[in-house]
Amino acid sequence: MKRFPFALDAEVPLYLAPMAGVSESPFRRLCRRFGADVVVTEFLSAEGIRRENPGTVDKLRFDSDERPIGVQIFGADAVAMGEATALVTDVFGPEFIDINFGCPVKKVVRRNGGSGCLRDLGLVQDVIRRVVQSTHLPVTCKIRSGWNDEMRDPVAIARRCEDAGVRVLTLHPRTRTQMYTGSARWDEIAAVVDALSIPVLGNGDIKTPEDAVRMRRQTGCAGIMIARGSFGQPWIFDQTRDLLEGRPKRPDPGIEERFRVALEHARMAEEYEPDRRGAAIEFRKHLGWYVRGLPGSADLRKRLHAVSSLGHVEGIFEEYLRDGHRLASLEATAVGEEVLEVTSA
Repeated sequence: MKRFPFALDAEVPLYLAPMAGVSESPFRRLCRRFGADVVVTEFLSAEGIRRENPGTVDKLRFDSDERPIGVQIFGADAVAMGEATALVTDVFGPEFIDINFGCPVKKVVRRNGGSGCLRDLGLVQDVIRRVVQSTHLPVTCKIRSGWNDEMRDPVAIARRCEDAGVRVLTLHPRTRTQMYTGSARWDEIAAVVDALSIPVLGNGDIKTPEDAVRMRRQTGCAGIMIARGSFGQPWIFDQTRDLLEGRPKRPDPGIEERFRVALEHARMAEEYEPDRRGAAIEFRKHLGWYVRGLPGSADLRKRLHAVSSLGHVEGIFEEYLRDGHRLASLEATAVGEEVLEVTSA
């Protein structure tokens, strides 16, 4: 059995993926409470860390209830990556350091960071070795299957990462040029699992608990990293654990419970950010995800995307619930009157 380099209770750990502007401390804490075994910070610039940029360093904050947690860093300068690693290790002390070789975003790739590094596997190894030398913590990494279809070779990339000292590897089986289009090739995860002696996490196209279980069965991955599937439904982790352990999947929360979780998340975000109005505006995307699929969700999202305070959110939710109960009552009355008419006739 391939062992993880830090203590975990679960045989198949479920990770919350590092996502810029999403996997901030409030959401990480919420996902941990809903069954995520491991969380990772949003990816942070090595240059910003080593220069102690206030905005970057602020995003390194985490609470004890988020552990085990990894800090994910990106950059193409091995020296800068090493210095950032040393600072994170000494000052913040997470369970592991994760290197981002997967981000496809232009502003990151433009500086050869993220998946941009995959064009030069020698650079990938130099960065990993420098990071490993700069910390006593386990070093992990997240990769894509290659820069483009011509350079697509996830097994070769993964082997280079393992040889350089990576202890856990995550594969998102798309190329950088694909961005998020097309389907993730889970067969490539299976190939990397077979090729490496370290644990491999599968990532990509997990929208439901059933997707996560299917990935595990098809690939044999040691753990599962969930990204967009957690948007507006942090309970996906508990539901996935139910299915992995052979239990019936617990049901999705009802509307009132969903709103309660959204408001709790909003309060945590408001406490975390010093600018309350800014926190409310930034939180609008989460609100849109929480109400996705509800009756009248288009109009509800439109209203929520205009909020500038938590109080506005509470009012909108209360009104929605009040109207919903009123409509349900009217429908029940109408059905009862129809039954009465039929019986009388």
